[in-house]
Amino acid sequence: MHRKPDSGLGNIKSSPSAPSRNIDYVLLFAQGALSVIGLLVIYSASHTKFPDPFLFVTRQEIFLIVAVLVMVVVMSFDYEWWKDHARFLYGFTLMLLTLIALMNLLKVRGNETVLSFDLGPLNLQPAEFAKFTTLLMVASYLSEDRSDELPYHRFIVGLMIVGAPTALIIIQPDLGSASVLIAMVMGIMLVAGAKLRYIFMITVLSVATVAAAVVTGVVNEYQLRRFTAFFNQNSRDPDLADVLYQGRNAIRALATGGITGKGWLEGPITNAKRDIPVQWADFPFSAVGEQFGLIGCAVLIGLYALMLLRIWRIAHLSRDLLGTYLCVGVFAMLLWQIFQNIAMTIGVMPITGLPLPFISYGGSGVVTFFALMGLVQNVHMRRYR
Repeated sequence: MHRKPDSGLGNIKSSPSAPSRNIDYVLLFAQGALSVIGLLVIYSASHTKFPDPFLFVTRQEIFLIVAVLVMVVVMSFDYEWWKDHARFLYGFTLMLLTLIALMNLLKVRGNETVLSFDLGPLNLQPAEFAKFTTLLMVASYLSEDRSDELPYHRFIVGLMIVGAPTALIIIQPDLGSASVLIAMVMGIMLVAGAKLRYIFMITVLSVATVAAAVVTGVVNEYQLRRFTAFFNQNSRDPDLADVLYQGRNAIRALATGGITGKGWLEGPITNAKRDIPVQWADFPFSAVGEQFGLIGCAVLIGLYALMLLRIWRIAHLSRDLLGTYLCVGVFAMLLWQIFQNIAMTIGVMPITGLPLPFISYGGSGVVTFFALMGLVQNVHMRRYR
């Protein structure tokens, strides 16, 4: 009986190169483990603060279900398909970011800064989704060039592609999310063969843009207080009290955890009524440190390291430059966001409000990172030509 070339052997009905047989389960395990830890941290940090102790953890579970569905959709279509639709998705994101900027300009919510669209029980934050769509657009454009060194004209156009959403995000103002996009494009351009002076140019332009935003008053007073508090951590200025209180207690929680921690739900700072405001979103690493100690922090960082190593491996295994650039972009964003959140928790970086990936509470953030991991899995699943 004649066997089709793609029918496999015996009970195996697909070839070894079939996408469904090439999911990176080690990466999937690390992602799942981090998400479960995130649920434990969110519950422990929020259950004493509200009448309904399950309010935030239940919402996060729903966000995770949606995020898994989104990741499956991203994995289901060849990443070349996503490349073909990159312009539309990128343009739609710019439209949403522009609407957010106009809402802030027109002060539709009074003096409150608008970062998201309020959709009843959900808040849609375009700055998070810009990570996915901008990565697609930059990787798609730069992958069209096959030379070993990134040409200057492609560098400039790539800079313009990432510059538009970055500028709109800074206007919101959301300096943390803007920094993630900058880290992403720097990572891709380094791998694409950009000269060091090009990277220096990105750094200078980024600093100049933030400085201009500060001088023109685009960056609000609260954002400025965070930077002022970072450089004056021993200040007794009442205007800095709220920011300093949050940061100092995060450091206290980490310091008192010791080697093994106080135990889940036994942290005197994490499980108090209000010792670290919004800990479940901004400072979840301090909750891990206090409850699970140095060992818990090491396990968490180990899972991140495993995830980053698998992403870097998949970048090397990619069948083409597009897949490599997509993986490198995810790698750079994940690495920067992990570093920034942990560094601000221990007081060596300013507080920016960047969430800790897969751990912090937040629908837009968790859906975006699951979608990004879907792109990485997509590259691994289709690494054979």
